[in-house]
Amino acid sequence: MGLSLQKGQGLSLTKQDGSSMTQVRMGLGWDAVQQPKKGGLFGSLFGGGEAEIDLDASAILYNAGRQALDTVFFNQLASKDGSIRHTGDNLTGAGEGDDETIMVNLPSVNGVVEHIVFVITSYSQQTFDRVQNAFCRVVDDSVPGSPEVARYTLTEQGPSTGMIMAKLSREGAGWKFTAIGQPANGRTVGDLVGPAAAVL
Repeated sequence: MGLSLQKGQGLSLTKQDGSSMTQVRMGLGWDAVQQPKKGGLFGSLFGGGEAEIDLDASAILYNAGRQALDTVFFNQLASKDGSIRHTGDNLTGAGEGDDETIMVNLPSVNGVVEHIVFVITSYSQQTFDRVQNAFCRVVDDSVPGSPEVARYTLTEQGPSTGMIMAKLSREGAGWKFTAIGQPANGRTVGDLVGPAAAVL
């Protein structure tokens, strides 16, 4: 397990020898809130349990002036410069571990990109009070075993349909990961371009 971050905390993405990380993986995950069992025969057969939650993880790339330059999401699985790659859409949120992952080749990120913001949106308008255990984690993919570097677990729920989870920002010659956890509303990544810029 990596360092557990609280909302607003950050961590420089450097290795033990002081060099900057080069290949990182952003894993985002969530679970549906357990629904209470209903009474009666049909309730015991069909009611309760874990509902399916279809959320979408995306990345938004900004310049120093907070202008959005590019987005990476389920309909555009790679950034224009090829440095960021989405591994595909998870339609249910079922299973343990990461539900969706976004790979980032940090040295290849276009030099005008200052921030990469990771967001989650609900295309079906399911709200975050139906979601639990939402998290965002950074994994160092440049070393064998891909150790987890940092993790941010969302502690708040609410009626929002989107969440600005975390960001990567340039820091000198390297990058820094910061936990955000800011509720927002949107069906698609485009709906969160403005709200995400506001928290940079």
